[in-house]
Amino acid sequence: MKGRIDKRQAILEGAFTVFARLGYAQSCVQDIAHEAGVAKPTVYNHMTDKATLFRHALEAAARTALDRRIAALEPLAAPGDDLRATLEEVAYALLELHTDGSSCALRRLLFSEITHFPDILDIVKESGPDRLNQALADRLARLALTGHLRTTDPDLTAEQFLALLLGPLEARTQLGTRELEEAELRTMARGTVETFLRAWAS
Repeated sequence: MKGRIDKRQAILEGAFTVFARLGYAQSCVQDIAHEAGVAKPTVYNHMTDKATLFRHALEAAARTALDRRIAALEPLAAPGDDLRATLEEVAYALLELHTDGSSCALRRLLFSEITHFPDILDIVKESGPDRLNQALADRLARLALTGHLRTTDPDLTAEQFLALLLGPLEARTQLGTRELEEAELRTMARGTVETFLRAWAS
């Protein structure tokens, strides 16, 4: 069973790599099999066709990205005495994750193929911004209960934090084609937290 799971994972990762590099139309199952290190029939044993493989590859990549983002929120569970520093740490971590190669590739694939695969909107709902917003809202609600923040609507507060943080990224990264230096990411994180705390700090 473990070998089958490992092969499936390799196929999904290989498929995402190939789709990200070539796009859906130009990708072929043979290329994906080669990238995954398996035989072409093995791909078909796990996935019935290229379209199914595409959906599953995007879903797996989106779930991995979400898990990493939610893990980045962990410092908010115990922010200590310096909430500003903790928020800046979390903001910087989220910016790093949002601008890494895998995340940029995932967004490009979603945008380019959404008209051909409208059902991939479900992937966005299950493993996208809404889930991250929910997770952040939970952390902010706890901070409000402990007197760190003065929000009565954690969902709105989380939405505004993420809008301040991620809103400028598409323009700054030129739709994911320009890499941002650490100093620029840290400046963005500080600016987000400064504005956020002016609105919501106790």
